[in-house]
Amino acid sequence: MKAVILAAGEGSRLRPLTEDKPKGMVEVDGRPILSHCFEELSALDADEFVVVVGYRKQDIIDHYGDEYDGIPITYAHQREQQGLAHALLTVEDYVEDDFMLMLGDNIFDANLGDVVKRQREDRADAAFLTEEVPYEEAGRYGVCDTNDYGEITDVIEKPEDPPSNLVMTGFYTFTPAIFHACHLVQPSNRGEYEISEAIDLLIRSGRTIDAIRMDGWRVDVGYPEDRDRAERLLDGRGSDAEPTETSAESD
Repeated sequence: MKAVILAAGEGSRLRPLTEDKPKGMVEVDGRPILSHCFEELSALDADEFVVVVGYRKQDIIDHYGDEYDGIPITYAHQREQQGLAHALLTVEDYVEDDFMLMLGDNIFDANLGDVVKRQREDRADAAFLTEEVPYEEAGRYGVCDTNDYGEITDVIEKPEDPPSNLVMTGFYTFTPAIFHACHLVQPSNRGEYEISEAIDLLIRSGRTIDAIRMDGWRVDVGYPEDRDRAERLLDGRGSDAEPTETSAESD
């Protein structure tokens, strides 16, 4: 299964760490965030990495070249950062089958394999790693509503009145049907092509999307203090990560 990593963002909220490098090249525990992503995806038997690059893309290309630990890397260029659905369309020509999707600013120590296993069981058109957060925090995320079978029935981006406290993390599996949905997405109030809208279109077309509850932790490295939190967790000095807002790829 191919693994798509979205790494085109500038990381303006990570300054000064991103003054001379893209967000994915910020080091966490001595290695770039992207290296952590590659290692997690390699452990899931990814057979190719498809990396969406944009801001300072040559820094990433020069660092990794055409493979990581023997797994080939293909690069797709997002010329303007206009949201995650827009970023995903840049890889449409490189993905022919089910695939993994990881946001390239996340550090995980969690049950990602359960998501891939569910996709391979052929009972779902997509599967997402989801996380329960305090209700007062849920409005900062893409919020999921589910039925009694654990299937996602609605996704709302940063709602004022969240229907649940179950939110999307930065790891998904999809069939290529997601690309057709992304083509139909219209710009949001933020002026971006939101992946949550593409997911909603899949749901309305009758596709089955399963929510896999996270067992473990993840840190979305959106601010310098998030990098510090991730390092504490990786070093075993912490036991849990405070939720952080999922970064838009245009950041």
